[in-house]
Amino acid sequence: MNKLFLVFNAWIAVAMSYWFSPQLESNNTAITVCHAPVSNDGSMAQFASDPNFIALHPAPQSLVFQASGEQITFPTPDGTTASGYFLKAKKKSNKWLFVYQEWWGLNDHIKHQAEVFYHDLGDNVNVLALDMYDGKSTSNPQEAGKLMQSVVETRLESIVKGGLAYAGPKAKIANVGWCFGGSWSLKSALLVGKQSVGCVMYYGMPVKDVERLKTLNCDVLGLFATEQYISKTVIEEFASNMQTANKSLNYKIFNAVHGFSNPSNPKYDEAASKEAYGMAIEYLKTKLL
Repeated sequence: MNKLFLVFNAWIAVAMSYWFSPQLESNNTAITVCHAPVSNDGSMAQFASDPNFIALHPAPQSLVFQASGEQITFPTPDGTTASGYFLKAKKKSNKWLFVYQEWWGLNDHIKHQAEVFYHDLGDNVNVLALDMYDGKSTSNPQEAGKLMQSVVETRLESIVKGGLAYAGPKAKIANVGWCFGGSWSLKSALLVGKQSVGCVMYYGMPVKDVERLKTLNCDVLGLFATEQYISKTVIEEFASNMQTANKSLNYKIFNAVHGFSNPSNPKYDEAASKEAYGMAIEYLKTKLL
């Protein structure tokens, strides 16, 4: 009877270790009950329904500024059109900065930030903030998550390629973005190929595929936050992948929350944001001026 009891307990222990420990699929991606596996392509849509991730994005405060740019449209390779907020260099220039939105969409904050970069680059660089949601935007965190989940990767790539065609074959392009746009800053640098001269990622999920990273034509500046999603582990893996790809990455993890550099965010960190922006603008000046 004692032997039978011991065998039964051993069977229960094995079963529980199987059901409650992380399992591996055929692609060796760990599955846990708490978090989705980190995407290999830099997508952040995997986090969009996570209440904890949503909590990192309180509704942005309203922003009032005097806009000096213009809304433009341009054709895209998928046979439709896209739009963006455009500030044209005062003198003819082949230098361009592509600006990528947070998950809220192309709102006034991103337009204002595009203008800040434009003026700090001496009004001598063409700045284009691409509308990755095709005119949609929101200040509701749950709606923002749905927007980010609903976008189609091929459409987003088509918008970037349309922006590239608008800039022209001689354009030298640097990229900058935040959150969802931080990921797209890197993806844009990959998509524009030899025309890419720089990439600034503010707390965006990096592409993990080393073979894709090998095609980068520029170095990368990463400005990350202290968080559980784009975590220190994720960032250090990105650094390792970049090294394997023989590409240069300079980064800093700020002691601040995700979204710390958005002045319309109630959790805005002025000191961290000032330091991060100083790093970003000096980097972009070396690439574009």
